Amino acid sequence: MIENLRTRIIITVLVLATAVVWMVPNIQDMSEKWWPSKEKLIYGLDIQGGLHLVLRVDIQGVLEEKITRQAHALESNMKGRAVAFKEIKPVDGSTSELIVTVNSTAEAEGVEKFVDEFLINEFQVIESEGTELRLRYLDTALTNYKSQVIDQAIEVIRNRIDEFGVSEPLITAQGDDRILVQLPGVKDSASAKELINRTARLSFRLVHDEFGDEKVAELVQQAEKDGGYSLGQDELGYSDYVERINTDLKGKIPEGWKVVFEKDKAAKTLEAGKIAYLVERTADLSGDMLDDAWVGRGEYNEPEVNFRFNIEGRRLFADMTGNNIDRRMAIVLDDVIKSVANIQTKIDTESARITLGRTNYQETLDEANFISTALRAGALPAALEQLEERTVGPTLGADSIARGKQAGIIGGILVLIFMIIYYRKLGVVADVALAMNILLVLAVLTSLGATLTLPGVAGIVLTVGMAVDANVIIFERIKEELAKGAGLKSAIKDGFGHAFSAIFDANITTAAVCIVLMKFGTGPVRGFAVTLLCGIATSMFTAIFVSRTMLEVLINKFNMKNLLVVKARNS
Repeated sequence: MIENLRTRIIITVLVLATAVVWMVPNIQDMSEKWWPSKEKLIYGLDIQGGLHLVLRVDIQGVLEEKITRQAHALESNMKGRAVAFKEIKPVDGSTSELIVTVNSTAEAEGVEKFVDEFLINEFQVIESEGTELRLRYLDTALTNYKSQVIDQAIEVIRNRIDEFGVSEPLITAQGDDRILVQLPGVKDSASAKELINRTARLSFRLVHDEFGDEKVAELVQQAEKDGGYSLGQDELGYSDYVERINTDLKGKIPEGWKVVFEKDKAAKTLEAGKIAYLVERTADLSGDMLDDAWVGRGEYNEPEVNFRFNIEGRRLFADMTGNNIDRRMAIVLDDVIKSVANIQTKIDTESARITLGRTNYQETLDEANFISTALRAGALPAALEQLEERTVGPTLGADSIARGKQAGIIGGILVLIFMIIYYRKLGVVADVALAMNILLVLAVLTSLGATLTLPGVAGIVLTVGMAVDANVIIFERIKEELAKGAGLKSAIKDGFGHAFSAIFDANITTAAVCIVLMKFGTGPVRGFAVTLLCGIATSMFTAIFVSRTMLEVLINKFNMKNLLVVKARNS
């Protein structure tokens, strides 16, 4: 523990100032002003109302489609490597097994050797009798693929929701085949559901290199200025914005081309940082011609994106790359550019790759995972079935937040009054530390981008009680030391020192429970756990560190030695 009073004062002031800086955007909009933080505390669905959906992803249908494609892909690969066989087909009623029919034992051995060499991470031969071999997907491969399908569906939904303009949506996997979608503040549930279920459109388009990106950006800025609009202004969605921009630029850009945008890597949203490109208006090569996409490794173990087309896609991709060497190609998902790659050579192989050219390994890996997910999302759309829908109206949301505030304020005031009545001047110190504790909790939640729900409000109220409990333990220990005849400074030091172990033990067990709730809980349970865990950390700091600092400042700097004069208790 830091013993130097000056150091503790500096730390306390710095922490308090940081918390205030983080909380200012919640009071006043700082988005158009310079400020270290522009994040606001996010209110959950139960507070501000909105749409709650639970969707089931048709994993079974996707697996049936995949096993059929895999049979065709194996036929092509084995023929290309001169592996003899008669027929490959999925096992009836199975989404994980294939039957390979051969003409002889020698051919069966050749197929087994092929599987061991090239499919060791996907398939295993589980049965080989006579002229038939039964191949089964490895459990790990199936698990990874199911996870990919969920990720694809989430990526598609997130693209839809970003266009709808919902602030801070919650889109997360729930179980093995479900997706939870919460859209705070959404009033038009019908449009939101239609948007979510819309099919993704993935395409590969050439970029107009001769026109120049800077000129495109200037034309976009001028069109916005002349028309008095911008992306996100007056609830202008992305699709409508792109359509309006291209209408305004008609005659100023080449015929057969259109302006679309890419989100700047450093920007949080497309509105905050969009990069304009001029791409082909129509595309022959689309995402439905993709068989798969995954993250691979390059020559120097750098992450890159690998993808595989079907036969028609391979032909079109070969023509596109062969006729446009040294030009740029954009991967476009729903008129949003996900990546722009340079065409270096004609690609006429079963699979192709996108090199990303970044120096930071983690950034490269993150981008590769993102692009591969986006590619799969367009190539393998899964049907979504709506299992649950709840609409929380703004009146109920306003009522919820009013009651939550009322409960928190009443609980806080009662605690403050109790501390002042029972501990007098010590109670004032505890109340100041308590106010700082609540400020720190809200600041931490804001900085983490956590969503405040009604269970979270309950967690804050519980934090108030826990913080006061720590102060009670400390003050009682100081009383005991004074009753024994200890000096004032010695009583404060020993009181805080002896109370620390009891406070730490109590809080660490509660924190362990919070971590378990965060790991295995969902929705409101996790919101409660996150808020309470933040409260535990801040209450430990304010009760042990800040309270002691204030006591020593009052005694040493302001000579308030009567602050801790108490009567000795009879044993």
